[in-house]
Amino acid sequence: MVASREEMMRQMRRPSLWQRLTVSDWAWAALVAVATAGTFQVLGDVMNGYEVVITLFTAGVMIGIGWHWGESKIYMAAVCLLSLFAVMRYPALGAAQTDFFLQYLLSSQSAIMWMSALFPAATLVYGVSLFTGHRFTGQVASTLTWFGAGAGLVGLLVRWHETHLFAGGIGYIPVSNLYEVFVLFAVITALIYLYYEKAQQTYSMGFFVLLVITASVGFLLWYHFDRGASQIEPLVPALKSYWMKIHVPTNFIGYGCFAIAAMLGVAYLIRARVPDDSKWADRLPTLKQIDDVSYRSIALGFAFFTVATILGALWAAEAWGAYWSWDPKETWALIVWLNYAAWLHLRYTKGLRGTPMAWWAVIGLFVTTFAFLGVNMFLSGLHSYGEL
Repeated sequence: MVASREEMMRQMRRPSLWQRLTVSDWAWAALVAVATAGTFQVLGDVMNGYEVVITLFTAGVMIGIGWHWGESKIYMAAVCLLSLFAVMRYPALGAAQTDFFLQYLLSSQSAIMWMSALFPAATLVYGVSLFTGHRFTGQVASTLTWFGAGAGLVGLLVRWHETHLFAGGIGYIPVSNLYEVFVLFAVITALIYLYYEKAQQTYSMGFFVLLVITASVGFLLWYHFDRGASQIEPLVPALKSYWMKIHVPTNFIGYGCFAIAAMLGVAYLIRARVPDDSKWADRLPTLKQIDDVSYRSIALGFAFFTVATILGALWAAEAWGAYWSWDPKETWALIVWLNYAAWLHLRYTKGLRGTPMAWWAVIGLFVTTFAFLGVNMFLSGLHSYGEL
């Protein structure tokens, strides 16, 4: 009770957001505002009301994230500049095969391949850091993760432009198939992890989280080389909707958070078996760190997954005439939602934590994976356009 009262006093003495803002923060806000104004100047004539609102909302989110997380300002600025540079080098889609920068660095395929190399490299270096305890190695791994997340996002943004250059100018946000959303998953999961890494001031969680990202990269590469999934294709009618632009990214924030919680569940199960006087006790994340990040990840993921489910129902009503049809994808989405609702309920009301909750988080990832991928592979329904 005393600790709780002291914490409340610290929060009361903490300066407000406006008092904490620096000259750099205001410069960032001005830069985003200028970039947004430039976007309207160039593309305003072809933007509808929905796109104007989304652009303004995105600008506000970028400012807020930059104010709250200093490292993200460099990341967002670099991604935007590299993407703009790539777009300016695209007189036609074929330029990706002739322009040096596009062919080897900045076309969507080149950038995604760089991402596919950087994340496994980061996993390896995080592993070395974990086994040696060298902090500098952890910093290198973190830098590789930042670069991997940057390459992936540049790849998605450039691919968005490439869809407009495709025959017929089909233009769509690249979150329409498994290939594109696996890139999105890797980027989102990495960024969420990097935020928690900064908050906890430790690199010891990186190896566990990057394992699941590297696994997604492995699937992505198989899907690319075995199925030729990187080819840009026209959208099926059901996906030609503005709902796709907000439903899918929101969903994958949830998936990324659940994946982080599951891999930290694995870390918890390992750390719980390590004696406190062992050398590994200093190299592995603490049980408190794991528990705190896992809880925050599931809470954040649950919030976004709830919003995504509501958006999906609205999209279904527009596309199929009903908010809920008990389609296999919808049914399994409900199972995922109930799973994490129960996890949070028991954590919040009963204070449950420790090994059982870690196992629950791990099993929850298998449930979520089946809802996302297994349904597409083994079940049919209204979401059949997501098949492998």
